[in-house]
Amino acid sequence: MATLTHFDGDGNAVMVDVSAKDETERTATAAGSVFMLPETVRLIVEGGVKKGDVLSVARLAGIMGAKKTPDLIPLCHPLALSSVKVDLSADPDRNAIDITATCKLKGRTGVEMEALTAVSVAALTVYDMCKAVDRGMRIADIRLTHKAGGKSGTYEGA
Repeated sequence: MATLTHFDGDGNAVMVDVSAKDETERTATAAGSVFMLPETVRLIVEGGVKKGDVLSVARLAGIMGAKKTPDLIPLCHPLALSSVKVDLSADPDRNAIDITATCKLKGRTGVEMEALTAVSVAALTVYDMCKAVDRGMRIADIRLTHKAGGKSGTYEGA
């Protein structure tokens, strides 16, 4: 059975020591959605949100979120990310904005938390920019969809 890595033998929270790990190319992709009223999706697509271009602002926010992950998640290592890509698209059939984020680096630890943070911050930004017209939006299904590199190898999620 797998063990939790962020606790020492006495149960104290610790940052994992990665100094003995090999540097490898590592990537992670996360995804999530913001569900909203059909009118809200239409406003986003047509550029009618008073605060500006929702998808562009949320993309930048997601990139910034990935870069700030160790400031937000206490035991995450500060990483020298080599790439962060955040994509947002409207799906009017589902009344949703879908978000994916992929983070890459060459290092000793993975970038799953950075990808998940990018999606979360982008989703929160969509909510923030549209809450004046739709307070009932729902952020959902944030998950890791892909991970590669390191000793544990590749993970493919849904």
